Amino acid sequence: MGEPPKITVFIPAYNREKYIGDAIESILAQTFTNYEILLIDDGSTDGTVDIMRSYTDPRLRIIRNEKNLGIPKTRNKGIEYARGEYIAMLDSDDRAYPMRLEKQINFLEAHHDYAQVGSWCRMMDEQGHSLKKIKRQPILPEDVDVQLLFRCSLSNRSIMARTDLLREFGYRNDFPRCQDYDLHVKLAKKYKLGNLPECLVYGRIHTEQITEQTFDLGDAKKREIVRGQLTELGVRYSETDLDPHLTLSRMRKLHFVPNLQYIQWAENWLLRLLEANQQTHRYSQKALESAVGEKWMRTCWTAWSGIGLKAYQHFFRSPLRRTAAVNIKQNLLPEGSWVQGQKP
Repeated sequence: MGEPPKITVFIPAYNREKYIGDAIESILAQTFTNYEILLIDDGSTDGTVDIMRSYTDPRLRIIRNEKNLGIPKTRNKGIEYARGEYIAMLDSDDRAYPMRLEKQINFLEAHHDYAQVGSWCRMMDEQGHSLKKIKRQPILPEDVDVQLLFRCSLSNRSIMARTDLLREFGYRNDFPRCQDYDLHVKLAKKYKLGNLPECLVYGRIHTEQITEQTFDLGDAKKREIVRGQLTELGVRYSETDLDPHLTLSRMRKLHFVPNLQYIQWAENWLLRLLEANQQTHRYSQKALESAVGEKWMRTCWTAWSGIGLKAYQHFFRSPLRRTAAVNIKQNLLPEGSWVQGQKP
């Protein structure tokens, strides 16, 4: 088969005839050219495969599952068949910026202690028109690691990773949702993970997205992932702590306004996380303090519309205000999209 490519761009697809061409063309327009595009059709019943086959570039490889295997099994198959030293993920309804591959491979070639690197993501509408919304992610490995305790702090559509490491860890087949989140958590225990502080992919917002169709299943898997991290951290918790813990990072998405009871729970909970880490040293204490300060500040800010001045009174009376002050200086960014100003 000749010399293997440096990068495998892996695009799995299921019934994406409306979008798969856009994804493929965004890779064919890359400034870095030593790659293959590995397309795996997961048993589509529409014209997805016909569109794949309409491209004649020799760097394309098409594999078709005889039946729908689902996301984790198809992703594991892509990792198995990838020929590149690096593997770049792209969802079949998204689009890459022209310099995405060049910038990410340059970073990984210069930082051998990183297992993978993602990027920020600009959202687009169903027709592919750019939106103002940008999904920012933490940059430094210690911040990525600690944010994984609260949410998935890397966008899978933006990931470039070392192929051998992904083969070693793999996706869990019993995770039809959040299998990427689970994999990131496992990798972060042994390797550095980071994000480049610029948009290198467009993420498409549309009604057929898997995440919107399986929201409850996603929540169940997130709770399972968080349980393991809390246990490793050494913090005492009950099942009733899991949902409010996850809410700390998605108040805006859930249109959630904290009441006084939630504020009191949040203060106690965040202090317990800091105390547990002082004993186990699972996370960088500085990074955890920054994350906790951001969660505490956001909780109190969001509660203002519901309980008014009481929210600010709780904020300033809490010892957590000291960790929150760091985030004020660094300019707090939108929920689930904050990032410190340093580059990896």
